[in-house]
Amino acid sequence: MTTKGTPGRMVRIEDDVWADYEKVCKEKGLARAADIRMYVMREVNAWRRRQRDIQAAKNIAES
Repeated sequence: MTTKGTPGRMVRIEDDVWADYEKVCKEKGLARAADIRMYVMREVNAWRRRQRDIQAAKNIAES
């Protein structure tokens, strides 16, 4: 089931790890999906910053 029109994604995670991950997220007060989305966004934002820095360095080198 998806919300807000977002497509569902399928990942394969061992049952025992998934169950323990639920416990971790409950301690954090988050749903697993929210925790995963936050992690993915942190990674993507860090990658985007690195890409921007690389492009800026290329622009400086070319000028």
